[in-house]
Amino acid sequence: MASSAALQPEPAPIVACTISRDVQNFDLLIEDMEAELGEKWGDLSFEDAAVFLKQEDAASLDFLAIAVDDQDEEHLPAIGQLITDAKSHGIRVILIAEEVSPVALHELLRLGADDFVPYPLPEGALHDAIARLNAAPAVATAAAPTEDENPDMVSAPKAGAGGHNGVVIATHGLSGGVGCTNFAVNLAWELATVAKKDNPRVCLLDFDLQFGAIATYLDLPRREAVFELLSDTASMDADSFHQALLTYNDKLHVLTSPADMLPLDLITGEDVDAIIAMARNHFDFVIVDMPKTLVQWFETVLNQCDVYFALLELDMRSAQNTLRMIRALKAEDLPHEKLRFILNRAPKFTDLSGKSRVKRLAENLDIEIEVQLPDGGRPVTQANDHGMPLAESAAKSPLRKEIQKLAKSVHEHALASVVNE
Repeated sequence: MASSAALQPEPAPIVACTISRDVQNFDLLIEDMEAELGEKWGDLSFEDAAVFLKQEDAASLDFLAIAVDDQDEEHLPAIGQLITDAKSHGIRVILIAEEVSPVALHELLRLGADDFVPYPLPEGALHDAIARLNAAPAVATAAAPTEDENPDMVSAPKAGAGGHNGVVIATHGLSGGVGCTNFAVNLAWELATVAKKDNPRVCLLDFDLQFGAIATYLDLPRREAVFELLSDTASMDADSFHQALLTYNDKLHVLTSPADMLPLDLITGEDVDAIIAMARNHFDFVIVDMPKTLVQWFETVLNQCDVYFALLELDMRSAQNTLRMIRALKAEDLPHEKLRFILNRAPKFTDLSGKSRVKRLAENLDIEIEVQLPDGGRPVTQANDHGMPLAESAAKSPLRKEIQKLAKSVHEHALASVVNE
């Protein structure tokens, strides 16, 4: 008698698995996995996945969808190990995260997760993530030759072929409210419109991850693409970089600060170096607006930039902070000579007493104040509130004219450097 088992259809091969503390907490993920794969997927707990991924059979999977929420953060090392084990088998990983802190998410992405989708899943998000995995080159397995075995495999920076070698200018307010971001925005706009034709390409980077206001000053939305870029600069290429940028009036490209307030150590010196190198490769001028805090990647920006504008005011707090900044740079043997001091809200030309105070300030700090910007007054606040540069809202403002003169000087200096080369 023939076995009845022969009449049963063979089960569909499993090509993907979800891994979570309890998949029932991610009901939308279940629905989307069924819609994408039918019955060709399975589900594992974190403990079962740790055992399964140590077996050779694991290599037959196309991808894993690891779903985590805020309660899983205490098990971050174990989840990270799952990602590492998956990569050793050449299995791609989609990270599904709900209310996970940016630091935890950043760490998991750094360990090798190929894609990230927030939960609750936006419509079509899982489908798009799977499509991106299928379109990407195959992941190298543990058996693949390493860079040591094949020197030709040494990876090159993903800077693309932009063909530019842009000038990097950093701006840093030495005290709160000295107008640093306003200066950065208007300098970037003046550079982007400095010529009647063939204007330089300008990129404005807002590296104040917590209180960055460039998006507000230019009336631009804050997008999740910025966080995704910052979280995974290792896989950044020219396309993903440009997708994270927004344009103002089709002339100025802007990387806004993220939508959420993030820790300043979310990014490292390597991340910052990669972003600036990418921007430099595709733009003629790169303006970096720094947070007031001296972060761990401050040295990276200082070394990368061609000039570092430090803004201060004519008051005691600015004087003390300037002195402390110079001392800190000298103590760490950093290139403090890159600092170019700009005095904002400087005294008027007819204010002789004020001019005398500026001179004493420079002498006491042993610095040279190279640029003095006048007080822009109420038109500056109005321009920022309306999301417009001064050139468009108050073109005759004395402050705008001084920034315009500085932009022309910077542009002419850059052109002269190119000619001399």
